[in-house]
Amino acid sequence: MPSPWPRRTFLHAAGGGALALGLGGALAQPSGAAEVPASAGTFATTSDPASDAEFDALRGRWRDLILGTGFSPTAEPFRSILSTLGTTAAGYLATMAPASGSLWPGRSWADPEPDLDAESYAFSATMNDGYNRLRTMAEAYSQPGTGLTGDSALRDAVLTGLDHLYAEVYNERTTRYGNWYNWQIGAPQALMDTCVLMYDHLSAARIAAYCRAVDAFVPDTVFASYTGTSTGANRVDLCRGVVLRGIVGKDPAKITLASQALAPVFPYVTSGDGFYADGSFVQHRNVPYIGGYGAVLHDGVGRLLALLRGSSWEVTGPDTQLFLDTIEKAVAPFIYNGLIMDNVSSRGISRIGTNEHQRAHGLMATILLVGQGASPEENARWRAMVKGWLQRDYYYPALKNPGLSLIRASLLQELRDDTSVTAAPEPVEHRLFPSMARATHRRRDWAASFSMASNRIAHYEFGNGEHARGYHTGAGWLSWWGDDFGLEQYSDAYWPTVDPYRLPGITASRKPLADGEGGNWGQPMPDAAWVGGTTDGEYAAIGQHLKGLSSTLDARKSWFCLDDAIVCLGAGITATDGHAVETTVDNRALGATGAPALTVDGRPQPVAQGWTATFGDARWAHIAGQAGYVFPGGATLGAVREERTGSWRDINTGGSPDPVTRRYLTLFTDHGVDPAGGDYAYVLLPGASAEATARRAHDRGWLRILANSGTRQGVRVPRLGLTAVNFWSPGTVERLRASAPASVLVREHRNGTATLVVSDPARRATSLDIVWNRRVTKVLSTPATVTAATTGSSLRLAFGDLTGQAGAPQKVTVRLG
Repeated sequence: MPSPWPRRTFLHAAGGGALALGLGGALAQPSGAAEVPASAGTFATTSDPASDAEFDALRGRWRDLILGTGFSPTAEPFRSILSTLGTTAAGYLATMAPASGSLWPGRSWADPEPDLDAESYAFSATMNDGYNRLRTMAEAYSQPGTGLTGDSALRDAVLTGLDHLYAEVYNERTTRYGNWYNWQIGAPQALMDTCVLMYDHLSAARIAAYCRAVDAFVPDTVFASYTGTSTGANRVDLCRGVVLRGIVGKDPAKITLASQALAPVFPYVTSGDGFYADGSFVQHRNVPYIGGYGAVLHDGVGRLLALLRGSSWEVTGPDTQLFLDTIEKAVAPFIYNGLIMDNVSSRGISRIGTNEHQRAHGLMATILLVGQGASPEENARWRAMVKGWLQRDYYYPALKNPGLSLIRASLLQELRDDTSVTAAPEPVEHRLFPSMARATHRRRDWAASFSMASNRIAHYEFGNGEHARGYHTGAGWLSWWGDDFGLEQYSDAYWPTVDPYRLPGITASRKPLADGEGGNWGQPMPDAAWVGGTTDGEYAAIGQHLKGLSSTLDARKSWFCLDDAIVCLGAGITATDGHAVETTVDNRALGATGAPALTVDGRPQPVAQGWTATFGDARWAHIAGQAGYVFPGGATLGAVREERTGSWRDINTGGSPDPVTRRYLTLFTDHGVDPAGGDYAYVLLPGASAEATARRAHDRGWLRILANSGTRQGVRVPRLGLTAVNFWSPGTVERLRASAPASVLVREHRNGTATLVVSDPARRATSLDIVWNRRVTKVLSTPATVTAATTGSSLRLAFGDLTGQAGAPQKVTVRLG
């Protein structure tokens, strides 16, 4: 098939390095994108595939990718960004003092006991940071409007710094210590970017020396196999460093090697790191990461494709369309009104100075970049999508982000000002990601996301001292946002102040866990296979066999996602930890001063901080301006208003120790100490008024809970024609019967047809029979997994081996009698 990337010069391409680094070099956010003039992409036509002219053109193009073009340095937001860049660079210039083991006082890379243990990470990170500072100084020297443009003192300082780092630490004679990332990705990227910017001031001897250093730490063998630290986003970053080393050093073999080494990144994977056919993205073996490493991968691939387009090393082939497809399959479902959901950002949520809005900004610009090489139809959809996010983010608009790079800002500003693009609304859809135990449910005026853990996906990731208390983020955390409220929910110092045992939606033991429970890079997984669900694309049944981290907790949790509500069921809740077990109905962050009214069964409750209460037979509750909660059959409901104080240092060793205080209003069910067979049932109504919540609580006919036990959980919603059941074991629920564990959703339509979607979340069913006791006259469509179908007074479906379907829903359409 022809390449989906048309052979034409890119007019836009991504730029900027991945500058924001954590202590161990983990990327805090992806880099952005910039407009590149056509002249930057013009390559000399020559019989020599590696002529000086071609290297010069590539270097010129990457320079524009770093600096950006097509913006006015005197117009906002560019003037402020350039001013900040200049101020930062001036500070580095004023304090730079080369000495043995350092470039800046108090920032030593001289490890007294250099090895690969965590104690050495900080020393290698300081070396990496030195190169990042020099790159910032080189950008200020090269950019207009910084106050240091063309400054000879700044130029000389950058050259001095490069020489000092090479002489003392980053050279072919040094043995690597600390974090591999700093030596193989962080430092070579920043070094090569700086070489591109300062190329006209570098002697041939300097360039040769710097290239020898990169060759020593990033040998050709890093591309020998697609394993370990050379997969996914890491592979893309390694390719970028080596491609740039080849361009700076005029070594065509290096560019060939690295450009070809991108190939394994494009095909979908079935295990381990990379993109999956269902839209999942995993890094570090078992961690959902589209908001971190996935964003970096997208940005890196987009920039490299743009850089090499039209050159002797252009990256083409049918697999590039798979990469394009991930924009709508993997990225967009997790961006809502200008934020990227925290449950796919792992350790990134523990980093001070960033939040789910800021993490989305660079990715939004990357989507615009990648769209330049997509089909016109794809590009138009993506621009409309991004424009909608730009317009609807009232809490932290992208172009108000002081940390936004020039290149990101230029693409986003251009789109915002493009009157030919009409903003697209949020979609009405449900997306299930069984390969990473995540799901998103989106309506026009609210969205929700589900975070689970399984024998394939970690409870959470702790590493580099980051994300120390994320241990229950995979315990059924249900995060949600409204269209014009709640966008600040997880962005206002939530993670250092929230009770980590009371995240919204989770069921957890109060057994105290150590910071980093499970160990550094332990990425612990529960022995639980049935995690996932099924969906028809609009409604869904989701389930989690929950097993607690370092706990005896065992439970079955289900969520049934409807048009204006989510029905939440739990059963079989058992533990012998000697501690209480709770299910958190919700835990709303109220900022520093918020005090919304709480109403329970029509009675207003106190707004004073420190208030607690227990309601023995609550039927409904409402938090003003937030949501309603209905408890079918009544529930014992606990409520707490509290101010909680913590620091970013508590959850990330690189964070500030300064105390931060925020208010919370928590609703929960206490299952008691060592429960045996506990359960719960509640309905979440995002954005509902108190009146609407009360009406729903008194409407006995809208919802029927068909089962809520450790073997089966199911509901029926007559007005939607919907029946959904999670079968934890074989059995019958109302009209549905399953011969093996399965998730089943039935929709009866007004046109006389019905759809059944069936999945095997545990991936263990070598055969599955589903019976629906409803008259069916004809089977209209079936997937290949159906081996037999019988109609009549009931529908009988025989599925073959489902273990290879990766938990994906199998859809059957029938005509009713």
